[in-house]
Amino acid sequence: MTILLLGSGGREHAFAWKMLQSSKCTKLFVAPGNAGTHSIAENVNLNPTDFESIKNFVLQQNVQMVVVGPEDPLVKGIFDFFINDNQLAHIPVIGPSKKGANLEGSKEFAKQFLVKHNIPTAAYGSFTAETVENGCSFLETLLPPYVLKADGLAAGKGVLIIQNLEEAKQELRNMLLHKKFGEASSKVVIEEFLDGIELSCFVLTDGKNYKILPTAKDYKRIGEGDTGLNTGGMGAVSPVPFADAILLEKIENRIVKPTISGLNKDGIQYKGFVFIGLINVNGEPIVIEYNVRMGDPETEVVIPRLKTDLVELFLAVANQTLNEIELEIDPRSATTIMVVSGGYPEDFEKGKVISGLSSISDSIVFHAGTKLENGNVVTNGGRVLAITSFGDGFHEAIKKSYQNIDKLNFDKMYFRKDIGFDLF
Repeated sequence: MTILLLGSGGREHAFAWKMLQSSKCTKLFVAPGNAGTHSIAENVNLNPTDFESIKNFVLQQNVQMVVVGPEDPLVKGIFDFFINDNQLAHIPVIGPSKKGANLEGSKEFAKQFLVKHNIPTAAYGSFTAETVENGCSFLETLLPPYVLKADGLAAGKGVLIIQNLEEAKQELRNMLLHKKFGEASSKVVIEEFLDGIELSCFVLTDGKNYKILPTAKDYKRIGEGDTGLNTGGMGAVSPVPFADAILLEKIENRIVKPTISGLNKDGIQYKGFVFIGLINVNGEPIVIEYNVRMGDPETEVVIPRLKTDLVELFLAVANQTLNEIELEIDPRSATTIMVVSGGYPEDFEKGKVISGLSSISDSIVFHAGTKLENGNVVTNGGRVLAITSFGDGFHEAIKKSYQNIDKLNFDKMYFRKDIGFDLF
């Protein structure tokens, strides 16, 4: 079958790499893709949120499935666009409806869903420019640190964790009154801070049935020891060593099952991934957030561990037969380390020539922010490459990734040297 994959990051390169291992995938287009997807599939110059152009392309190329990588097209309603168009309705879109995508598109919607379905989450309040002073009063009822979240999409950077009360009030005003994160912060959710260790749970659902994919843990901060600004993710490990059978059972019974059943009860069409950001507080899993797609860079460690045919899984999602498939998982550990542009997540330069890619061995290189220019692979984003390795434990896998990163070079290249530090 001919498949169109939307997106241009490391997540999409990992999806493409896995889907092309399936005998069911005869042709794969990636829009817009990157230098990594160019080497294995056919990149097409389409904007993932330009639905009319996507429609024309899908009809011209006889595309039989659309897999959505990033959140933007989902939040903007690509699933609904297809299902409500007579020419497109028969083509499955792997991703939730616009209403389902609100779980990521609106922090307030997600919190209301969690509370409504009795899923454990932190206490919260939601505020706008008109109620900013009420928000400041709410902050006074909490203990530090204070968690401020832009309600809308802010590319993984709309969350502030602040120790000082007055500074938290000032940042709340910056977000609501001065649009620190643009329209994403026209509403802000203030949350009780939870002290524990984070992990991610990934669920694939066909709307009735679900499969829980391997757990992962990513590292969001730019600096070693989890310091500095939040990024889209600097590395990840899978499985999570502390996620034992008892914790996993609690996650499934208290969080996954009520999430899928809540979507059904609320009449929300959902055929795709649910990424549940969790925190383990003294052995009790609590939901921090939902995302409505796979995480990045977690995809680069979760998908390589999946032995089951990914295209078959997506077809089962489309046909609501996910219960008929048995997941097979590689028991080894996988780790990925992100190599990023100097200056990221703030200002950084693009167009730096990357050398050493051909010398990588015993690791998989997933391209994130790259493109081809005059025959060279050059940097084209903040996060540039994800170096994924397997090992009998995550120590061995991490070591392999770092050994291969030593073979890479581009001007102002940066990476964290302590991924997995908190698990040793």
